[in-house]
Parts: sequence; C-alpha cells; structure tokens
Amino acid sequence: MNAFSLNLATPLTRREMLQRCGAGFGWLGLAAVMGEARLLAETPNVHPLAPRPPHFPARAKRVIQILANGGPGQMDTFDPKPMLTKYHGQRLPIHFATERPTGAALGSPFKFARYGQCGLEVSELFAQLAGKHADDLCVIRSMHTDTPIHENSLRLMNCGASIMTRPSIGAWITYGLGTENQNLPGFVVLVPKGMPVAGADNWQSSFLPGAYQGTYIETEGKQPHELIENLRNPFLNATEQRAQLDFIEQLNRQHLAARREAALEARIHTFELAFRMQTAATDAFDIGREPEHIRKLYGDTAQAKQMLIARRLVERGVRYVQVWHGTLQPWDSHNNIAQDHRKLANESCQGITALLTDLKSRGLLDDTLVIWGGEFGRTPTVELTQNNDLKPTAGRDHNNHGFSMWLAGGGVKGGQAYGATDDFGFRSVEKRVHVHDLQATILHLLGFDHERLVYRHSGRDFRLTDVHGRVVKDLLA
Repeated sequence: MNAFSLNLATPLTRREMLQRCGAGFGWLGLAAVMGEARLLAETPNVHPLAPRPPHFPARAKRVIQILANGGPGQMDTFDPKPMLTKYHGQRLPIHFATERPTGAALGSPFKFARYGQCGLEVSELFAQLAGKHADDLCVIRSMHTDTPIHENSLRLMNCGASIMTRPSIGAWITYGLGTENQNLPGFVVLVPKGMPVAGADNWQSSFLPGAYQGTYIETEGKQPHELIENLRNPFLNATEQRAQLDFIEQLNRQHLAARREAALEARIHTFELAFRMQTAATDAFDIGREPEHIRKLYGDTAQAKQMLIARRLVERGVRYVQVWHGTLQPWDSHNNIAQDHRKLANESCQGITALLTDLKSRGLLDDTLVIWGGEFGRTPTVELTQNNDLKPTAGRDHNNHGFSMWLAGGGVKGGQAYGATDDFGFRSVEKRVHVHDLQATILHLLGFDHERLVYRHSGRDFRLTDVHGRVVKDLLA
C-alpha cells in the first residue's frame, strides 16, 4: 500500500478521487511544501495561535500601534522649524514638488518647548504627553515613504507593500509569536466607527492562514455586546452551548481525520475561540470594571476609551493591538490646520499620556512597544486651490519625503530625537529611516530577524520588509 492508497471504509468525494487518481506523485512534493509553510494539520490539537519562541531573546512581547491616520504635520507636532516661522508668508529658497499646488511658507501656529531631562522639543499640542513622558519617547524625525497617496502609504506602513495584497504587520507578528491568551484573538483592531482608508487591507492576513488576520472592533458602543456582534447567544445557555460545540467538534474531528484539511482545522479553532470569547471578551472590553481614578486618568474621548481597552487587551496577552484615531483620515488637514490639529490632539493626547503612565505603573511598558504616527507627513507650504488661489483657511498638502513618528517602551532608547529633516521640514536629510527600516526594527525588538521571518507562497519566500529594510540600532536601548 502506498501513501495514497484508498481507504474503502471512508467514502470519497469527487474532488478526492480526482486528486488521488490524477495527481500521482506530484502530491508528495506538494505535501512537503505545505508542511514547510505550516499548512498541514500535522498535530490537530495544536492551536494556530499557540505561543512560539522568536529567533532570539526579545525586548518586547507585545505592540500597541496608534495610527494618526491622515498624516500629522511634523512641523506642528514633533519637529520644530524656526526657519519655517522666519519665512512665513514668503516663498521658500528651495524648490520641491508636491502632490497639489502649494504656495508660500506656512509657519506652525503652535509653540514648541523643551521637556524632560533630555530637553526634547515638542509642540504645545502634545505638551501633556511630553511633560510626563519626554524621557520615554524616541522621536524619529527622519521618516520617509514612497508615495503621498493615503491608500498606498497605509498599505506600505501596515503591510510592507503599497499596491500588492500582503499580510499586515500584526498578522506577521502573530504568525511568528502566536499569542499568550487562547481566549482572545492575537491581533485586535480598534476603530471608533466605520473604516479607515484602504479598509481591511490594513489588517489582512492575505496568504497567511486566516487565524492571523486582525479582529476588527468598533469601539463606539459602551457595553461589550455593543462592541462585538453575537457575543451573547439568545437561545442557549453556556452549558448547552458547550454541549453543542463538543458535538460539532466531534463530527469535525472525524471528518478531519479522514481528509486532513488545514482549512477545516482553522474553522474548528474558530468555533472554540468564539465560545471562549463570550466570557473573555466580556471582561476585556468592559472598561466599566476599571476603578474610577483610572477612567478619569484616561478621559472620556473616543480615543481615551480605545487606549484603555488597548491596555486591558495587552494585559490579557493579546499580542498586537492597532488603534485608529477615526474613520477615513482625520489628520488629513488640507484646510485650517490650526483648528483641526488642535482638535485632534485634544481628542487623543490625554488618552495616549494615560496609556504610557498606566503601562509604566503596571510594569508593562518595559516589554510593550508603543508606536505613534501617520502614514506620511505634510508640506511646509500652504496648499492652494486648483486655480492656484490661496485657500480661505490655511492647510498643508501630503508629504512623503519627511515626517515624524515616535516609539516608547519595548526596548527602545527613550529621551531622544533621531535624524532630521531639512530646515523647513520637507525632506529627511540626516539618518534617514524608511518604513521598511522601521518594520525591521520593530521585528528585531520582538526577537525576529526580519529576513528570516518568511512564509512560502507562490513559489517564493515572502517577508514583511520584502527585499528591503535594516535594523536602526541607534533606536535600541
């Protein structure tokens, strides 16, 4: 009897008959390839999100990514430009191309000050954050990316490719590490309501197994069952659900033993996870269980609620939490940047400050990496109308050539501003950091060599950083 001999006790489907009779020894090679890619359910009882060790000892165990989607102005937040203020209202002495027509220099309407023992310069927009955590922040002022288009830049930031469908960074990390809590998803996405630009592309698993895709949660509701659909079964109690699930799993296991389908194995785990989440998610997403002084620390904005949920999730073993400021691109201030940026900072600053304070007080900041930033930055010049007229209120256009992001905790060297843009904040010129470099550094902090965290698909090995990226060692503590 060979490896593909028929088991007459098990009826064959038409597909199985064609596979066994027509494919021949080619299936032996396919089985080997699928085994290398973890697509074969060799040990049916091993959960796809079971904890796994990284390539080397990690500094960070989990990540909270805060997306200021839309693109904050670097010269209005974390990259002061006195020369831009000096040239305000005048034509700049350098020439650069922008996506839309722009005119004279637009000095920042916000004042900067120095904070902490490190003397980090930060805008008044984030004075509360800098006042308490300047020495924890590692501000990268020399970020750059490939395109000034929201959709493409978000895909590149989150998935490592601007156009192609690729797995997101959260999917890669849960694929590599698994998660510490089998009762909750390994990768959770928090959005107040609706979808950001590029939608689910930002947290997809693509060709990775579906277990690693981000679980999207709208945080606008107040109670856990308002945040997560079907959290409660209106017909069965917990004991009856457990009996029903055990019966379904018994049938599925018999089917799996005969056919060894990886997709079926994933569905079995999904049923089990959904049942366990009824209890675990009810606890994790119920911020009403927090003491009053903690809720007051975070504040009552939509972002504040997200930050508190994010802390509760990572505290319970969720590996990657992605927090979006809002629907579409709220930080996309083409008009009235003075008013819009202040409003957005007021919505987010207290919650972000509280998150770092809370993580630090619980001893979690040391091994939790927190990331803040948008998909690109903004121009130092004022945006014009399509007729090259000055807009009635001053705003900035997209700028992919230079922008700022910051990291905190998780093995990062705080209290520093790394790299620099030119005198006007348009182009990164010193210690430049590409998005792929940032991704390689994040993976390094989590214990991975970004060139070795790969997945074989369509005949080649894919990775988050594609064929690019370097670890920026100066950012490491």
